[in-house]
Amino acid sequence: MPRTDPRYREVAQIARTLTQKGYLLVSGGGPGAMEATHLGAWFAERPDSELEDALSILAKAPSYRDLEWLACAFKIRERYPQTSEACDSLGIPTWLYGHEPPTPFATHIAKYFANSLREEGLISIAVHGIIFSPGSAGTIPEIFQDVTQNHYTTLGIVSPMVFLDKTFWTETKPIYPLLEKLAEGQLYGKLLALADTPKEAVTCIVQLPPQKPEASLHWHFCRAHCEVSELT
Repeated sequence: MPRTDPRYREVAQIARTLTQKGYLLVSGGGPGAMEATHLGAWFAERPDSELEDALSILAKAPSYRDLEWLACAFKIRERYPQTSEACDSLGIPTWLYGHEPPTPFATHIAKYFANSLREEGLISIAVHGIIFSPGSAGTIPEIFQDVTQNHYTTLGIVSPMVFLDKTFWTETKPIYPLLEKLAEGQLYGKLLALADTPKEAVTCIVQLPPQKPEASLHWHFCRAHCEVSELT
């Protein structure tokens, strides 16, 4: 997702609003929608005008393949330094995709050599849900990993799954109708949602809190969890 894509701005707006509401934003730590996640968190305590200025600077190097991709990001960090720890975010990139640089806007980075552990960890800590922006071969397997955790309540908790861009997830890559079928009669069926705007996505996360099944053997042995939300 290039920095000039309208969805990039929307992801940043979603992340900014959720950070303002006290959520910890987590992503795969790379470019595209992942970077937009951390950009939004970075500007959580700054006015709209400053985020818009940042987006205009980033637009000069839309792709991570552009020579100025990193330079534009560091220019923004210098012009608009982080205001407080309330704007922290966590990026978890991987060595598997060596051509994708980690985003400079993540305040904390955990880089994994094993991509399978990295993806499983990302999904596991996203207790308050995941917002899936339009994606391809990297995003779709993560959707089904999340479905598996929710379906079998392997972590003792069921979390919301929000899909940004109704047309994309119901027609372009029609995964959502399949998930609805899988979720019939399951607790997570009530936590599936489609969203077309930043406001709708935020509302879904806020109004669909994670659920604890009444009978979950695993939950009795799991005494702690992290309250986070992840944008992929």
